[in-house]
Amino acid sequence: MAPISSIPIQYYLVFCSVLFSIGVVGVLIKRNALVILMSIELMINSINLLLAAFSAYSNDPAGQIFVFFIMVVAAAEVAIGLAIVVLIYRTTHSIDINVLNKLKW
Repeated sequence: MAPISSIPIQYYLVFCSVLFSIGVVGVLIKRNALVILMSIELMINSINLLLAAFSAYSNDPAGQIFVFFIMVVAAAEVAIGLAIVVLIYRTTHSIDINVLNKLKW
């Protein structure tokens, strides 16, 4: 297995940009709440990969520690997001974002 520094940093930049773009398209186009949550997670993971790559290239472990804290916050975001989706499903019997205007007074 090749060390991370043997792969040019431009490859990581392109790959993470593509992943982030796929996540943005998923958030903007899809109407399913679960798909939107997965798209947000894809964006967060692309940023984490880029932070880890920059950290490895600069030989500074601070970026990798920062990635760990971002993963902790992302796990909490998933737990809260799924709890909200379950509550919305119990109320409206749908996880379609367009149906959420039923929750207005």
